[in-house]
Amino acid sequence: MRVLIIKTSSLGDVIHTLPALTDAAHAIPGIRFDWVVEEGFAEIPSWHPAVDQVIPVAIRRWRKNIWQTLKSGEWKAFKQRLRERKYDLVIDAQGLVKSAWLTRYVKAPVAGLDRYSAREGWASRFYDRRLSVAVGQHAVERVRQLFALALAYDLPEGLGNYGLDLNRLQLPPAAPYVVFLHGTTWATKHWPEAYWRELAERMGRRKLQVMLPWGNPAEKARAERIAQGLSNCQVLPKLNLAGVARVLAAAKACVAVDTGLGHLAAALDVPTISLFGPTNPGLTGAYGRAQIHQASDFPCAPCLQKKCTYKPSAEDLRRFDLKREWPLCFTRLNPEHVAGRLSALLLAEDVR
Repeated sequence: MRVLIIKTSSLGDVIHTLPALTDAAHAIPGIRFDWVVEEGFAEIPSWHPAVDQVIPVAIRRWRKNIWQTLKSGEWKAFKQRLRERKYDLVIDAQGLVKSAWLTRYVKAPVAGLDRYSAREGWASRFYDRRLSVAVGQHAVERVRQLFALALAYDLPEGLGNYGLDLNRLQLPPAAPYVVFLHGTTWATKHWPEAYWRELAERMGRRKLQVMLPWGNPAEKARAERIAQGLSNCQVLPKLNLAGVARVLAAAKACVAVDTGLGHLAAALDVPTISLFGPTNPGLTGAYGRAQIHQASDFPCAPCLQKKCTYKPSAEDLRRFDLKREWPLCFTRLNPEHVAGRLSALLLAEDVR
């Protein structure tokens, strides 16, 4: 049986789909998958042994210049790739109109979430089979249930398994360092830079090295400020996803904000403390063994807002430095608190 998956983005969403492939491969011997994914994340599906072909798509780039996309022939070539193979089923695991639209170019039955389950209910109009999966669950479990319904097997009990073939990554041996995943998208999801700096200093007193990856100039500048003058901190060179994965996989532990790379750490079975201010870890937190979610209990958290609208009280102004400790929801997850949880996590891993 050959199935085409449509799950284009984001990094975390792509990683959340992997356990469903593992379930299906165990339930249906010989099943094979091809996967349509945004070009920036095309490395990830190739690490799963049940995936044969990865078909990159560039919706994010193409929609910025539709005329150039058509003129260059990229769109035509993409459609031709979708039609090269015969598929028994297409599963739209994204549940968006943009992903559902892509299913039009494949001559095979299409399964996806029904109008009440999908993130964009209109997407269900493109599907031959509309499947109901309860909302309010973790994203990994929702995708696992979707695949089980679409492919007619019983959902395995217990925690899902990402099933990555780590031999494809050529992983280095473990080393005594921790990784700080300090970069994320929303301004409100950023743990204060001063907190990262203090946590790095605390790791230095424990004789632990700190690795600081980055993905853009702003993140690089922040990493350099965190590491400035600290002999135990190393700002890494620019790395692709495979390079970051190799660094993560060899680490003793990781500290992350709500970011796609935090989900990659979970997929690689790296013990991780993930810090949540405005977002809800119950729905999209890092999924796997030794994944500790530290969620703020600030009065307005989780607000799910990209811009903080909290009005500091007189007591807040007295207690906190708003220039260095914003957003204030993260003051409930200060460096002393996180260092304590990280020390406990490292100790637990040492005695495993």
